[in-house]
Amino acid sequence: MLAGEKFRRYLTAITFARLLASSSNPGKISVISLFNYTMRKVWLQQTRIGLSLYDYTGQGFLSESDMESYILELIPTFPQLEGLEKSFHSFYVCTTVRKFFFFLDPLRTGRIRIRDVLTCSFLDDLLELRDEEIPKDAQELNWFSAPSALSVYGHYLNLDKDHNGMLSKKELIGYGSGTLTPIFLERVFAECLTYDGEMDYKTYLDFVLALENRAEPQSLHYLFRILDVEHKGYLTAFTLNYFFKGIQEELSAHRAEPINFDDVKDEIFDMVKPADPTRITLKDLINCGHGETVVSILIEFHKFWAYENREVMVTSTASEDTHNL
Repeated sequence: MLAGEKFRRYLTAITFARLLASSSNPGKISVISLFNYTMRKVWLQQTRIGLSLYDYTGQGFLSESDMESYILELIPTFPQLEGLEKSFHSFYVCTTVRKFFFFLDPLRTGRIRIRDVLTCSFLDDLLELRDEEIPKDAQELNWFSAPSALSVYGHYLNLDKDHNGMLSKKELIGYGSGTLTPIFLERVFAECLTYDGEMDYKTYLDFVLALENRAEPQSLHYLFRILDVEHKGYLTAFTLNYFFKGIQEELSAHRAEPINFDDVKDEIFDMVKPADPTRITLKDLINCGHGETVVSILIEFHKFWAYENREVMVTSTASEDTHNL
């Protein structure tokens, strides 16, 4: 036997078949693909051991403070974070941990399973920080990279006009495109944790993660809670109209032609196709595949405008392409 017991654990028949499926050489797998696979397995085992050290109850779960301690101790081991100012470490830890808890603990239980951390789709992004060199564009797309964390925190500071370390409703209006409706932001502050009516950085991170990942079930869960004005567990025509008034106010402010709410309501129900034709549940919104569109046209004017004029924009783009030819 050329391979010992340790090696055979990594290269089983099932693993070989999986690697073979992505191989360009019939009947063979490349050494580099086997190496990468083995290194990932080793990293996952090391990560499992590292995370388990903070599982003080031994039940396979980590609290937020457990995860914060783990990330804080990881910072010195990542070459990509070498230049990070020590004064920023606490904000980096907060930024990193919030992503794990936002996506792995949508019900806000205050703990996440170690197994879920190891299998989540974005753990690779965190492990990527071990590399000596990462292309600039890849860093910008990686939530855990130093440039990304600094950018998120920088935007928070830019919104904080009175420099008190918190965000008011008036300050949060400047987020993103600056066209989130006041009605939606009122509901954000009504449903999310605030301090004397203002939002701290941790709450802001949940807000950012939800709006930047609107197609994800966890984001739709977050946004549905805000849209569910009556706390009934479903949205009705009344709910949709409540939020669409914010869009109508923006249309009026831009002197645009008014749009009939019933037309928008019918379009939304047609997109979602709920089990009950009179109400939309979170399950309906997630399963329909158009949750991001539905939410966006109710809470953000420029998203609604883009949706309403999508056919004109497509035609315009097609005409430009034809002209360029």
